[in-house]
Amino acid sequence: MESYALLIAATLNAGTVLALAALGLLINEKAGIVNLGAEGMMLCAAIAGFATVVHTGNTWLGFAAGMAVGALLAGAFGLLVIWLHTNQYATGLALSLFGSGFSAFVGIGYVQAKLPELPRYAIPVLGDVPLLGPALFRQHPLVYLTMLLTAALAWFLYRARAGLVLRAVGESPAAAHALGYPVRRIRLAAVLAGGALCGLAGAYLSTVYTPLWVEGMVAGRGWIALALTTFATWRPARVLLGAYLFGGVTMLQFHLQATGVELPSQWLSMLPYVATIVVLALISRNPVWIRVNMPASLGKPFHPG
Repeated sequence: MESYALLIAATLNAGTVLALAALGLLINEKAGIVNLGAEGMMLCAAIAGFATVVHTGNTWLGFAAGMAVGALLAGAFGLLVIWLHTNQYATGLALSLFGSGFSAFVGIGYVQAKLPELPRYAIPVLGDVPLLGPALFRQHPLVYLTMLLTAALAWFLYRARAGLVLRAVGESPAAAHALGYPVRRIRLAAVLAGGALCGLAGAYLSTVYTPLWVEGMVAGRGWIALALTTFATWRPARVLLGAYLFGGVTMLQFHLQATGVELPSQWLSMLPYVATIVVLALISRNPVWIRVNMPASLGKPFHPG
């Protein structure tokens, strides 16, 4: 039973990385912007967060550095696609490639660096409950903050006036512009917020989840986060559940290896990506369902008259 408690704990930890990035991309897409650069932003934020913690010893400063770098790269992306009307898909891919190369170059001197040991976190009393304590109540605070963020984002998008305006921009930017809303500035704000969350995911990955720096350590999580937004039909609560599902699949490979399952490690490593492909294939069988839930202007440029 203890091994299952550890599996649940690891699932929440792994799912947090995916959830943060996917929630950031969800904000982008609710405003009508597709950003394929999540992988590159997360990598640059990962090295920024790691380097900051190496020099300061403060994990939260590392998170702030990651968010700043993610927002900076997202801002450059936003200026290109919103004001200069470059192709969103090509620009996002360019950002992803740039982030992969730039992070590898900057991170050369940090490959052997070590971070200070992380404190052990536990919610008082609940952390000592047998089985449930190790599974649910001994996580890093950011795990619980991600859950709160999901609830806050759901409220913002469906209850707050600003969130309704954001969704209106994603559905019909021309109508929102006719009503006097600054569509381009709203889209840029969404892109910056999304980039900051992707940056936070990258910094969490390199400073808490696997406290080290290795070139390419994001390892496709940015692409999985992008797929999660479609899997969740652009709803925050489903994004969180999907992130834990994919996080569980990722951790399952280590659990199976620990229990002595005789399978090649390469097959087990493929599980998260195979699951992503299977889920997207199943969803794509019902294009009407996607079209009903997808923001109507997603990926389409807006030219104010």
